[in-house]
Amino acid sequence: QAVDIVLHRLVRKGTIRRLARGIYDFPKEHPKLGKLLPSPEKIAEALVGRDCTRIQPTGAYAANILGLSEQVPAKVVFLTDGPSRTVKIGMTTIQLRRTTLKNMAMAGRFSGLLVQALRELGKEHVTSERIEHLKRTIPLDVRQKLLKDIRFVPEWMHSIFRNLAQED
Repeated sequence: QAVDIVLHRLVRKGTIRRLARGIYDFPKEHPKLGKLLPSPEKIAEALVGRDCTRIQPTGAYAANILGLSEQVPAKVVFLTDGPSRTVKIGMTTIQLRRTTLKNMAMAGRFSGLLVQALRELGKEHVTSERIEHLKRTIPLDVRQKLLKDIRFVPEWMHSIFRNLAQED
């Protein structure tokens, strides 16, 4: 209870900010935009940090991180091997969705992010322009590591992973 009192005093003073139950941060202020919220990934990491579980960005958020989509989702979904939960912070909803171990096999690695982004786009929307964009933005050493995880990805992504792993 003493910790709760101290945290409450720090929140009242403005030293820290309460984002959700058990989640606090040091508020950052922008001269024109005002108080800034931490990224959805930082919030999700804080949510699972105390439980020693893993997260994997999925859907439109994964595609946006890789620059494959301009869409910025209002609801950010992360796959997790921990419990499912939803947290609303500001205008953003962050959902942790429990999934199978197979889907979490590449969690925390670039290949996991790429699989989720490609799944969001769908096989028919993965164009040569998008593959070229990935080749330009992702360093060669990171792209070559994709081949190590090829056994975990859906069959239709094998050729994409091989193509990305090739030198220009």
